[in-house]
Amino acid sequence: MNRIPPQKISNSSEKAEGVISDTSLQHDAMKNFPEVVLRGDLDVISPFGCRGRNNGDNKTLEDICSNVIYDMNTYGVCVVDGFLGPDRGLAVFKEVLSMYDSGMFQAGQLVSNKASLRNSQSIRGDKILWIDGKESECKNIGMLISQVDAIIVKANKMQKNGTLGNYTINGRTKAMLACYPGDGSHYVKHVDNPNRDGRCITAIYYLNINWNTIENGGLLRIFPEGWKDQVANIEPLFDRIIFFWSDRRNPHEVQPAYKTRYAITLWYFDAAERSKACQKYEKEKDKRNPLS
Repeated sequence: MNRIPPQKISNSSEKAEGVISDTSLQHDAMKNFPEVVLRGDLDVISPFGCRGRNNGDNKTLEDICSNVIYDMNTYGVCVVDGFLGPDRGLAVFKEVLSMYDSGMFQAGQLVSNKASLRNSQSIRGDKILWIDGKESECKNIGMLISQVDAIIVKANKMQKNGTLGNYTINGRTKAMLACYPGDGSHYVKHVDNPNRDGRCITAIYYLNINWNTIENGGLLRIFPEGWKDQVANIEPLFDRIIFFWSDRRNPHEVQPAYKTRYAITLWYFDAAERSKACQKYEKEKDKRNPLS
């Protein structure tokens, strides 16, 4: 298992542009995030594909959780390579590719009215599809989702889990499959959860075989809060998964991709913050539609 060491969070000689305003990149926390309740008895396919630094043994669920806890507390970001292993990773990729080729993906949307006044494709150029992993054509994607769920649920309940212990995680979004078509498509610097919509952890799994960032672009750049003039540059490599805090601690961007780039994203909710966000949404909806 490869974790993101301090040297991977490098000095940035360039000044990143400011984060797009909260209103213009605000996701619709209720409409676009179909929710899934997490079970406490999640099934895990063992062993995971990722291996330890010092031996060939596959990492256990507890090993991975411990690494996620340490890296999230230390850097706010955790990277795990070889997550499922090549065979399982390829099976997931084939399912995503099949659905993309069938035309099921749609252009990623910005929800706010202010955003509609701009060219949304200049902000994000991906095509997306929401799934729950139970569809007949998503058997292997469902397996991936279960693995990620198991890590989050266990890490959230482990002793001495640092910042993760501040949250109660019992739900998440459905999985968002995303494709950047490779024509320079990108996603400008933004925050996933700028306005306390409930999301606390972002998990992204990459499916890009033989990816060369120098030639293909598509680099994920995270600007961790408190790391002045430093950036985590993360290549979207095949069978790599990344975890990071979803809120203002981690503004990030996807640089232009010149080769088709695939990813699967899950957002995990803190129960208390999500409940407050839903209550706020319902009150605002009642004000907009007093007779409904």
